[in-house]
Amino acid sequence: MDIRDKRFLVMGTGKSGIAAASLLRDMQIAVKLYDSNADLDAAAFREKNPGLCEVELFLGDLPEEVIRQTDILVVSPGIPTDLPVVLSLQERGIAVWGEIELAYVCSKGKVLAITGTNGKTTTTALLGEILKNYYSDVRVVGNIGIPYTSIASLTTPGTVTVAEISSFQLETIKTFAPAVTAILNITPDHLNRHHTMENYIAAKERITKNQRAEDLCVLNYGDEVLRSFGKDLQTRVAWFSSKEELQDGFYVKDHAIYTAKGGERMLLVRTEELNLLGMHNYENVMAAAAMASGFGVPLEKIREVLLRFTAVEHRIEYVAEKRGIRFYNDSKGTNPDAAIQGIRAMDRPTLLIGGGYDKDASYEPWIRAFDGKVKELVLIGQTRERIREAAGRCGFTAVTLADSLEEAVDICYAHAVSGDAVLLSPACASWGMFRDYEERGRKFKEMVYHLRE
Repeated sequence: MDIRDKRFLVMGTGKSGIAAASLLRDMQIAVKLYDSNADLDAAAFREKNPGLCEVELFLGDLPEEVIRQTDILVVSPGIPTDLPVVLSLQERGIAVWGEIELAYVCSKGKVLAITGTNGKTTTTALLGEILKNYYSDVRVVGNIGIPYTSIASLTTPGTVTVAEISSFQLETIKTFAPAVTAILNITPDHLNRHHTMENYIAAKERITKNQRAEDLCVLNYGDEVLRSFGKDLQTRVAWFSSKEELQDGFYVKDHAIYTAKGGERMLLVRTEELNLLGMHNYENVMAAAAMASGFGVPLEKIREVLLRFTAVEHRIEYVAEKRGIRFYNDSKGTNPDAAIQGIRAMDRPTLLIGGGYDKDASYEPWIRAFDGKVKELVLIGQTRERIREAAGRCGFTAVTLADSLEEAVDICYAHAVSGDAVLLSPACASWGMFRDYEERGRKFKEMVYHLRE
């Protein structure tokens, strides 16, 4: 699609908005920048982003003149598409794109894209490493922390781009068509944004919207929603399973991961050879291996990377050991299902730090998954009372409330004994207390490093 004669308005001045506006500016395409926050310090923004000084910036109410001069609105992932200002522009015939769509239109090469409620970042990072072990030009982008638009102009026909894609980003795709996709799992999340589970599922499934018959979609056979979805797909489908042996696909059995075709199986790796903990991570390994294999990477090249790959930051990440107590950072456990995986990975008595921003989730399944492992639950943030009430309904009473993450760490350290683990796995988003889960995780690690032995 030729966009050189289009006039763009980029909405949002965060990382994605800055990258999108910068891409358009570098391509010498007409672009304006808008943020609904009237109190944003424009001078400070321009000082921090000198490359955008020549791009007009509008704050607060959007002027009618700017609307009339806009052909395409580019929204950042954090901006709901049902905001009145977005809906009003759509009603006037202005196309609404996400940053992912803009990057795809402006980039070259092949794209492999991953979505799902949990495991996206680990799978994306692992797939990126596998592909780098075989292809010469590989870029890893998206919800993993690197805006796709920030590298779009650097791609060539030989580039392979691996993208972690959220449900927010999938709401606004138009032509985005990866050669290989994966939906890892679907469990309740972001219902404050999508409003219903049906809307959330539909957003995730959009990742396959523009795939062709020769393209590939990798799906979790153990997820009932995805198993049903895969039966009707027009693309090629590859399965992985942690629950049963497959005639075709990747599966876990007897502490090993196998790949099978027509019932003939081949060992890929034994789970004790991996540096990743937990069945959810074995699912991530299988998804990445299935995507890479389907994209032409030999199994021996995949295995080389599996043997050396370590956990990504903030996902059941080992931090330190103090007085025989092991500390783990699972700040990316931003919903109950992700936090359940964190608990399942623990192999020792655990003091658990939870709580944060309320995404309208149900916490009882998380509490029930403690399964005797959790000695004490220390709660922080907006949800701490809701979670304490949920714990009470589940018969779990070893709950302590803290006013800050630092106080929670101190409480856990005081109550833990040698042989215990302290796990930050909040089951909630970080907003309200921290900028994002990364800041929360790094603050946790700093606090652990400074504990006196």
